[in-house]
Amino acid sequence: MAILDILTEVAKTGRWGPAVTGADWDGVTAVFGEPWDVGTVSRSDEWPRLFAYGDLELGVCRCRKIILVCIQTWRDVIELPSSTPGEPQTFPGALTYQDVTRALDAAGCPWQPHESLTFGDQRALTVLPSGADFVFEIAQGAEPLLNVVGLPGDSHACPDPSRRTTT
Repeated sequence: MAILDILTEVAKTGRWGPAVTGADWDGVTAVFGEPWDVGTVSRSDEWPRLFAYGDLELGVCRCRKIILVCIQTWRDVIELPSSTPGEPQTFPGALTYQDVTRALDAAGCPWQPHESLTFGDQRALTVLPSGADFVFEIAQGAEPLLNVVGLPGDSHACPDPSRRTTT
């Protein structure tokens, strides 16, 4: 499967396999295996933590629910997990704005400019079915390149008040 097909599916469904905001962390690790522990999101608390499967980054609350899903796409080679733990898939990077919008249009996936994330050397769009944001970096004199795809959060409130984490 090509990277644009994958990103279009993520845009339509709001998920990459078991990785979706609000999902149980054990369900993700059962499919993808153990991730890299990138570290804490905050300097003042041990949770939430950021984990990665190559370029798929997941924020996880202490209650083991996913609170953030993002795919880094700015690298020359994009690495994503497969359904076989420990065997990542790799794809070429440098995805242009035109390539992404054509793929979304071809898949019948409506989108609109995201004005509040469009400024300076950055352009963004939001995909309507899932609310996913595609953020592009604009180098001087070059076509915008996809930098990151982020899925919307769900304003998570940890069920244990002593562990409360709001995003």
